Amino acid sequence: MNMQTAKHTADATSVEESLAIQEAQAAFDSKAATDVAMQNTLLTPRFYTTDFDELDAIDVSSVREDWDKLIAQMVSDPNKGHFKKNEDWDHVDWEGMDPALRKEFIDFLISSCTAEFSGCVLYKEMKRRGANKDITQLFQLMARDEARHAGFINDALREAGVAVNLGFLTQSKKYTYFRPKFIYYATYLSEKIGYARYITIFRHLQAHPEHRFHPIFKWFEEWCNDEFSHGEAFALLMKTDPKLTSGKNVLWIKFFLTAVYATMHVRDHQRPVFHKALGVDPDWYGHEVFVKTSALTKQIFPITLDIDHPRWAAGLKRLQKANADLDQARHAKGLGALAKRLSAQARAGMAFVSLYTIPAKKHRVPASTRLEPAY
Repeated sequence: MNMQTAKHTADATSVEESLAIQEAQAAFDSKAATDVAMQNTLLTPRFYTTDFDELDAIDVSSVREDWDKLIAQMVSDPNKGHFKKNEDWDHVDWEGMDPALRKEFIDFLISSCTAEFSGCVLYKEMKRRGANKDITQLFQLMARDEARHAGFINDALREAGVAVNLGFLTQSKKYTYFRPKFIYYATYLSEKIGYARYITIFRHLQAHPEHRFHPIFKWFEEWCNDEFSHGEAFALLMKTDPKLTSGKNVLWIKFFLTAVYATMHVRDHQRPVFHKALGVDPDWYGHEVFVKTSALTKQIFPITLDIDHPRWAAGLKRLQKANADLDQARHAKGLGALAKRLSAQARAGMAFVSLYTIPAKKHRVPASTRLEPAY
C-alpha cells in the first residue's frame, strides 16, 4: 500500500495507514494530555489483551448470512473521508471558553480518544496475529474505524493546544488481560452504549443547537453508527457459541452490564459544567442512555437490568458519593485520610453489590441478532 496516498486519518483505508499519519503528527502532541491518557483507574479507559488463538478459532458458519451482510456494509466504508474538519467546523474560542468547561471538555475528549484508540490497538493486534480470514477481516475493519475516530478527536485537541501521543500510549500504557468472553461482553457493551451516548447527545443538539458549544458534536451521528456496527459484530461473535449467553455466564453478563452502567453514571457526574453547557441533566441523560442500551442488548443478552427498580437510582447516587469521597481522600495525607479512603472504598463496594443484586428482567433472545440504528 502506498502510505503517501492519504494526508488525513479520515481518508486512510487501513489502520496501518491511519497510524502512520498520526505518528507523523506526534511531534505536536502534548505531554500533559498523554499523561492523562496514561492513567489507570477504575474510571479511565484501559488497553486490553486476550487469548488471540481462541479468537482465531471462531467459526462464523452458523451466522454466515448476517455476517456477510455486515462485512459488506463495513467494506463499503460509508464514512471514508468524513472524520475531518470541513466548512461545517466552526471557529472555537478556546481562550475565551469558561476555564471549568474547558477543563471538563478536554478531559472528555482525552477520555474518548483513549477509549477509541484502545479498541484500535486490540483490533489491530487480532488482525496481526490471526489467520482466520473472517475474523481478521472484521478486526481490520473495526481497527480502521477506531483509528479514524481517535485521529479526529486528536485534531480537536490539537486545536486546543493539547493532543494525545497515541504511539507512545501503544508502547507504554499498561495492558489488562481479559479472557475472550469478557472481551466480548465488555467491548459489545462499550460499542452499544457508545452509540446510545452519542446519538442521545446528537439528537438533543439537533433540537437545541444553541447548546452546541463545539463543532465536533455535528459528527456524532456517523460516529455512533460506526459504534453500532461494531456492536453488531460482537453480537454475532457471541451468537456463534450459545454457551456465552446462557447458564452461569448470565451472571457475568449481569456483572458487566452493572459495571458499565455504574461507571458511566459516576464518570458523567464528574463533569457537571460540561453537561450544563450541553443543556443536559446528567440523571436524565444517563437514564435515556440506559433505556436505549437495554433495548439494544436484548438482541443477544437474555437479561436486562431493572433500571426502574427503587434501589437502582439510589445505589448509583451512593456509588457516586463514595467515589467523590474517595477522590477527595486520595489527595490528602495521614491516618485520617487513609481511614476515609477505606471507608469510601467499602461504601462503593456495598453500593455496587446492592446494584448487582437487583433482580434482572428476563426475555427471549430473537433468532437473528441483526439490528439497524433506530434512534
